[in-house]
Amino acid sequence: MKAFPPSPWPALPAGPEEALAVYVHIPFCRWRCSYCDFNVYAGMSRWFAPYVAALEQEIRWFGRVAGRPRACTIYIGGGTPSLLPLPLLERLFEALREAFEIPPGIEITMEANPSGLSVAYLEGVRALGVNRLSFGVQSAHPEELHLLRRDHTFHEAHDHFAMARAVGFANLNVDLIYGLPGQTLGRWQETLEAVLAWSPEHLSAYALIVEERTALHRWIREGRIPAPDPDLAAEMYEWTRERLARAGYRHYELSNWARPGYESQHNTVYWRYEPYIGFGAGAWSFLRDRRWMNARHPKDYIGRIERGESPVAEEEILPLPVQMAEMVILGLRRVEEGVEEACFRARFGQGLMERYGAVIAELEDLGLVRWDGVRLRLTPRGQLLGNQVFWRFL
Repeated sequence: MKAFPPSPWPALPAGPEEALAVYVHIPFCRWRCSYCDFNVYAGMSRWFAPYVAALEQEIRWFGRVAGRPRACTIYIGGGTPSLLPLPLLERLFEALREAFEIPPGIEITMEANPSGLSVAYLEGVRALGVNRLSFGVQSAHPEELHLLRRDHTFHEAHDHFAMARAVGFANLNVDLIYGLPGQTLGRWQETLEAVLAWSPEHLSAYALIVEERTALHRWIREGRIPAPDPDLAAEMYEWTRERLARAGYRHYELSNWARPGYESQHNTVYWRYEPYIGFGAGAWSFLRDRRWMNARHPKDYIGRIERGESPVAEEEILPLPVQMAEMVILGLRRVEEGVEEACFRARFGQGLMERYGAVIAELEDLGLVRWDGVRLRLTPRGQLLGNQVFWRFL
């Protein structure tokens, strides 16, 4: 194994006692969905093995430099991690176990496409220690799945969900998208009701964002499909909040609902502004006052690793005002917990009102936030207008 150069990161954890959330990016897909602006690549199956070999080297290198820190969560995301054959996943997890102390029972999530999987594959994934699967279902309607360029049917998604249950997965998430071009409230309600019948432990419902450089953006610009209706999307969101509350789900983050005790531990690390380390092409890391990103393209990432070079392509030192603003913005996404005064003061040496008193007072007058001296939280109206709240702290 080639030795990497001295670390360019002066923010490595102090030792094994400092827990890190671990993210591993698998950037491969069968094809790109019409709404997708993520760092993913289609038609690269021959690069699976070289990519995992590079991941193994990066992960083991970090473990040596950082002194085998403790992992608090592990998340295998993408892309479509479930495209990787089991032998490659086994190699990946062997590297993770070598580089990190992995306490028993921590949340280990893997994203999966609800098509093309077998019982044997899911059993193998579970045997590796994965205890939470996240299925990208998106819609119950064939025409909406076609619009999104998804490669599964709703029937296939249900079968894969049931298969995961049968092999012993007791923590399953379903991703859904609402606010699609031409989508009605009734159709969204049908999708959510159909998925509720599966009784997932966790639901993520995301309002569609039409990103530039996506097929959806091009189709809307060309007039082939209508633009999403933001007022209708807000109505869908309000109905979703009410319906999932009645179904017993806790609304713990703007776009996420969970049965009590099944909140995403990994994503909560992000929202609490806690440290995480990312491995793979385009993966981001955050430690103390620094954030960095690996080379985005898999070939560039693999080449850097094979040459014994650092995979890091970008790094930034975050000024204190930026850290404060980011902690508030991410914390406000947690609709119940919000931003805790004690945590903010312990981290920055001053309170929320000292730093943002005028902004908080104005947002309270507008009915967008609630401040009780202990926590700063969005109101139900503020949840609908989150972006208008967030920018005030920048």
